[in-house]
Amino acid sequence: MEKETTPSQSEWLIMEIFWANNTSMTAKEVIKKIQDKADMSPRMVRVLINRLCQKGVLSYTVDEHDLRVYHYSVMKSKEECQKEKSRKFVDSYFEGSRKNAMAALLQSADLTQEQFQELEEILGKCREEGHSISAGTKKNAEKDSDKG
Repeated sequence: MEKETTPSQSEWLIMEIFWANNTSMTAKEVIKKIQDKADMSPRMVRVLINRLCQKGVLSYTVDEHDLRVYHYSVMKSKEECQKEKSRKFVDSYFEGSRKNAMAALLQSADLTQEQFQELEEILGKCREEGHSISAGTKKNAEKDSDKG
């Protein structure tokens, strides 16, 4: 089993704070900001920050004036984490078929005509940019064509 490298649901709450602030922060600063959003103990926040460091989502530096204080910084953008989470979701629930995953999401969504139009534009851009034949997605494109 591969090592988990994406934030869990609880860790995602922590990351939302880092992504929104776009600067390094101490655990104390994160604890103060998360109090409004979630019922999480300071100890739990520190545990989650540690896990995020182990996963490579955050990194840290030690404060030069106080060796007990760590400054945490983002290593993976929100977009990187979303892409990785999406890939793992498709692999886990749709046997790697991106086409089947997209079809299921679209069929279960209650979208307006305007939202469908936006999605069609996104698909058109992807087609123009050659997303379906790029080196990183060739294997999945083959899976999708095999699974119909």
